[in-house]
Amino acid sequence: MATGQLFSKTTQALFYNYKQLPIQRMLDFDFLCGRETPSVAGIINPGSDGFQKLFFGQEEIAIPVHPTIEAACNAHPTADVFINFASFRSAAASSMSALKQPTIRVVAIIAEGVPESDAKHLISYARANNKVIIGPATVGGIQAGAFKIGDTAGTIDNIIQCKLYRPGSVGFVSKSGGMSNEMYNTIARVTDGIYEGIAIGGDVFPGSTLSDHILRFNNIPQVKMMVVLGELGGKDEYSLVEALKQGKVQKPVVAWVSGTCARLFKSEVQFGHAGAKSGGELESAQAKNQALREAGAIVPTSYEALESAIKETFDKLAEEGKISPVAEITPPPIPEDLKTAIKSGKVRAPTHIISTISDDRGEEPCYAGVPMSTIIEQGYGVGDVISLLWFKRSLPRYCTHFIEICIMLCADHGPCVSGAHNSIVTARAGKDLVSSLVSGLLTIGPRFGGAIDDAARYFKDACDRGLTPYEFVEGMKKKGIRVPGIGHRIKSRDNRDKRVQLLQKYAHTHFPSVKYMEYAVQVETYTLSKANNLVLNVDGAIGSLFLDLLSGSGMFTKQEIDEIVEIGYLNGLFVLARSIGLIGHTFDQKRLKQPLYRHPWEDVLYTK
Repeated sequence: MATGQLFSKTTQALFYNYKQLPIQRMLDFDFLCGRETPSVAGIINPGSDGFQKLFFGQEEIAIPVHPTIEAACNAHPTADVFINFASFRSAAASSMSALKQPTIRVVAIIAEGVPESDAKHLISYARANNKVIIGPATVGGIQAGAFKIGDTAGTIDNIIQCKLYRPGSVGFVSKSGGMSNEMYNTIARVTDGIYEGIAIGGDVFPGSTLSDHILRFNNIPQVKMMVVLGELGGKDEYSLVEALKQGKVQKPVVAWVSGTCARLFKSEVQFGHAGAKSGGELESAQAKNQALREAGAIVPTSYEALESAIKETFDKLAEEGKISPVAEITPPPIPEDLKTAIKSGKVRAPTHIISTISDDRGEEPCYAGVPMSTIIEQGYGVGDVISLLWFKRSLPRYCTHFIEICIMLCADHGPCVSGAHNSIVTARAGKDLVSSLVSGLLTIGPRFGGAIDDAARYFKDACDRGLTPYEFVEGMKKKGIRVPGIGHRIKSRDNRDKRVQLLQKYAHTHFPSVKYMEYAVQVETYTLSKANNLVLNVDGAIGSLFLDLLSGSGMFTKQEIDEIVEIGYLNGLFVLARSIGLIGHTFDQKRLKQPLYRHPWEDVLYTK
């Protein structure tokens, strides 16, 4: 694997299993480094395609999404790094698929816990085909000022503090991703920063070893010294010991193996990583540190002394003229996300939608301030939910029960009315539920259901102005307007609408006042003197009784009542109720597997 550096300022990657934050952090790092092209060429999300919108500096860009690894590699032949964010269950299969693509050179496996047999198989294939694996269980790696993998080095603030936006002179390799972030800070404090940093991962069988990367760093002219952070468990560090003894590394190596505290425990100790498990004496941190020291590495006496050892080594190289410290530059500021800026109080952004009836931002949704748990636990009904979402208040139980009665009584009126007929015909045409429902709802208007609003408006106006039934009806006649809520094609004086009788009985029993209902009955008495079928229909009953509900409950101002009637709340009640029946007719036709409807020609008058 020796060769040279893995990445450059033009390196591009394919990102497997879409994760918004790690990708955006890569793009922010690109912008910070002054890259001309984003480092993420494409995203692979199995079964999906299209684009994902992300930011490159202040510019919003669309990164292609591909359904398969093969499709992504074909579409982006210059992308040679595969960043695998798959879970441990599928990481091995997807990584092997990537390794088999001729365009892929480096595979970074983020998942922990990849089965050891799978990891060995991946490593064997990669080495046989001259490819590089970083991981499993890695945070990735970074080449300062050029390219970084996923969440490597953490936040933008940490990247800037660690001077990772431009290359330094130190090559760094670690088993631990978390400790690598700490070491970037340490190295930046006492040197001119890192040139490249790699976290090989903490699993028992890493795809590449500490010595693999040290030998690479040895071949990179810009790297003047190396820092290694190992850990107890395994024998990876001994391959570095051998490389040092054999003279394969000509540059200073500062090293430390963590886990010296393991000897304080009486039993075997398992640290955070699968590979960090105290075993025999050779796998102890003390033995490894001693072996590295004897092989020629600079090994301090403790982790606390590691920073001083790095500083002394760097300063010595600078004194000898082997390092020309990198000139500092000022990186461009990364535009702050709007959500973050709003949360921190730095900006004011106008909203685009106002909602006063519900809120789903907390632990549970609320209807007009009432938590969902309260609605269920206190036995609220559909009428209570309507009162919260439509009227923004909890109405008395007699009011919400009246709403429920209206819904039940208006849910359906047989298959022959226009709305049901439309839904039936549409369902028989093979259309879906929503299309069938909407086709029926579109017939609701002044002639079918929509008379509730008009009945309420006209009855309220006439009653409030003190018009007699004669004055009201004859006045409407002069304007050429039929009285809404009066008249029925089937019902008459001697065949009353049972729904109207039920509503009137309930109101007389429970409502504090039925002023508008009584006025509507007086109007009916006058219209029946003109024709036997000019009875108060269900639209007129609901319209007038809703006026009594609003005014008699004492919970609405006159202005609120006028607004409710004007907006069309009552028609909304009919729409809600009739939707139940229209859905029922749709299901009925589909269940019966009825064929396409064709109107019989015998029922059509053909004329010129």
